[in-house]
Amino acid sequence: MHDIRAIRDNPAAFAAAMARRGMESVTDQLLALDSSRREKITAAESALSERNAASKAVGAAKAAGNDAEFQRLRDLVAQKKDEIAVLEAEAKQADEALANLLMTLPNILADAVPDGPDESANVEIRRWGIPRAFDFQPKEHFEIKGVEPGMDFETAAKLSGARFVVLSGAIARIHRALAQFMLDIHTETNGLRETWTPVLVLEEMLYGTGQLPKFGDDSYQTREGWWLVPTAEVTLTNIVNGLIVDDNSLPSRYVAHTQCFRSEAGSAGKDTRGMLRQHQFEKVEMVSITRPEDSWAEHDRMTGLAEDILQRLELPYRTVVLCSGDTGFGAQKTHDIEVWLPGQDRYREISSVSNCGAFQARRMNARYRPEGGGKPDYVHTLNGSGLAVGRTLIAVLETGQQADGSVDLPAALHPYLNGKTRLSAEGTLA
Repeated sequence: MHDIRAIRDNPAAFAAAMARRGMESVTDQLLALDSSRREKITAAESALSERNAASKAVGAAKAAGNDAEFQRLRDLVAQKKDEIAVLEAEAKQADEALANLLMTLPNILADAVPDGPDESANVEIRRWGIPRAFDFQPKEHFEIKGVEPGMDFETAAKLSGARFVVLSGAIARIHRALAQFMLDIHTETNGLRETWTPVLVLEEMLYGTGQLPKFGDDSYQTREGWWLVPTAEVTLTNIVNGLIVDDNSLPSRYVAHTQCFRSEAGSAGKDTRGMLRQHQFEKVEMVSITRPEDSWAEHDRMTGLAEDILQRLELPYRTVVLCSGDTGFGAQKTHDIEVWLPGQDRYREISSVSNCGAFQARRMNARYRPEGGGKPDYVHTLNGSGLAVGRTLIAVLETGQQADGSVDLPAALHPYLNGKTRLSAEGTLA
């Protein structure tokens, strides 16, 4: 959320920032609402002052026996009371309209974010690994012979409809092993605090991280009013909602493995085959809460942590900086990590790591108290997948597939599979 005082002080800079987001006229709307709100507040304060002065004069007029003046002042007090009520109601209405509009505006992009309309303008910054050269035509994950017994889309469709899957046997075991492996690396090697959080949250939590009000169609709400989390970013970031944390507690680094739920609004016809784009999936999510001056270094650090998981799994990837037209609502800057999928013969997103600056902290009123004292300031918040478990499973299966339908599994997973090293063509661990 943005500070209206900062917008008022430098409207040209804010207008230029919103223009990069494709929102050219919103600054004038904000300033008009802010001006109306302040005018009503000033008028209400003036009317209150006049009412108070008239109230004091009523007694004097009565004591002096000036009935005409006494009546005039009483009428004036009543008139000002009604006038104040109207002005305060109008000021409240303008204030709510301003707050609602501010809630729908995206974060200001970092200067380093390249301009561009969509993903075609994203800028690659590095690659790791060389995509495997196959001596046969590689299949997509759901077509691999050894995978088919443990990946059931028909039963899932009977149970829940499209964009769901039932995993069983060896495939379910590999999926679980991947999540366990990621958590172990992030906690034991990377120093993140493992956290288990609810997947049902209150509405204000989604306002805090920016999914609401603008993107309500992308999430699921229960009849009781709870929302299902689209990612553990919501719960982990909101740990500091409404708090003033001590400077010496920062950075706070969390990791959680959760179920995630997305309606995939607007994705009709995209990735309808396989388990690349599901309504229910699992992620290992990283969140960091930092001092403002530390957030860019933390952004690079978190990107490196996600990349390290892929390197340990021997999965080629590339890292890109998202352009202005592709950067998410709450982010100042985002690194997307895209893993190579042989079956699709292309790189696909497996992690997004974003620095949100103070944007979410303002919405949550999350602050820290500087060590030397002074006024509390807003923390900076960052989030990133470390990694999307289902998409990692896809990459492992497609990268390790063999001509006979078996799959060689990366060495990093062997200890999590009781020493098993491959998925047989019959769908068992061997």
